[in-house]
Amino acid sequence: MLMPHARQGTNFQNCRPREPQTKGSHERRHHPRRTPIPQFLLPQAAMLSRHVFRTVRAAAPQRAVVLRAAPVRTFAEAASGSEGQPPITVFGLDGTYATALFTAASKSSTLDPTAKALASLGNVFDKDPKLSKILSTPSLTADDKSAIVAELNKHTGAGGETVKNFLSTLAENNRLGLLKGICEKFSQLMSAARGEVEMTVTSAQPLDSKTLSRLETAVAKSSYVGQGKKLKVTNEVNSDIVGGLVVEVGDRTIDLSVSARIAKMNKLLNDTL
Repeated sequence: MLMPHARQGTNFQNCRPREPQTKGSHERRHHPRRTPIPQFLLPQAAMLSRHVFRTVRAAAPQRAVVLRAAPVRTFAEAASGSEGQPPITVFGLDGTYATALFTAASKSSTLDPTAKALASLGNVFDKDPKLSKILSTPSLTADDKSAIVAELNKHTGAGGETVKNFLSTLAENNRLGLLKGICEKFSQLMSAARGEVEMTVTSAQPLDSKTLSRLETAVAKSSYVGQGKKLKVTNEVNSDIVGGLVVEVGDRTIDLSVSARIAKMNKLLNDTL
């Protein structure tokens, strides 16, 4: 039987094809229907539904309490979770190793002995300038590295296992040539951790302690040093400046050298000619 065309706007969800009424028809269409719940099971089904509802309703407040009691990670907690992180960032491959050593020493509560050991190793490099070239030699064998590490450990004092393991790691990675730079970068990290500001005074000749003390007092009262900071003064000798001083405080430089004055005078003379 042909069905008429559906009008526009007809709800097709409610439209069902008419089934033939002929008893002998073999084209009867069967449509799946939901199996009704037997009458004798209706009370049990209703009782089960009420039980499930009560269970869900009773569990809902508990879940809410759990969600409210869940800890929220704040910025302060995130900072406390980064225990052992250095106060400043130092760059370069030697800075990467110095940062790793600082973190390891901080977590093992051995910062002070590690700092003393690195300072002692730095003094060894100051006394023997050729040591860096020797450590950077690519032809060092495993036995050579072991002998060098054993010799370096003699200068670490009470550095402990942290420094020993660190030196062994440098030897295994062929990075002993970075040790001098690592000592310098580690010193910078320790100064920042202690609230110190490094002041380097460069002079043509070594300065006596009285002069350095006067410079330290004068700079400590200036705006170059923040409140509550300590000055760490070092004197470097460079004959190229001829005379005068070059004072470096943090990332600032005060050039009072004779060589700088001569350079300015030469520039003025060249500009006027």
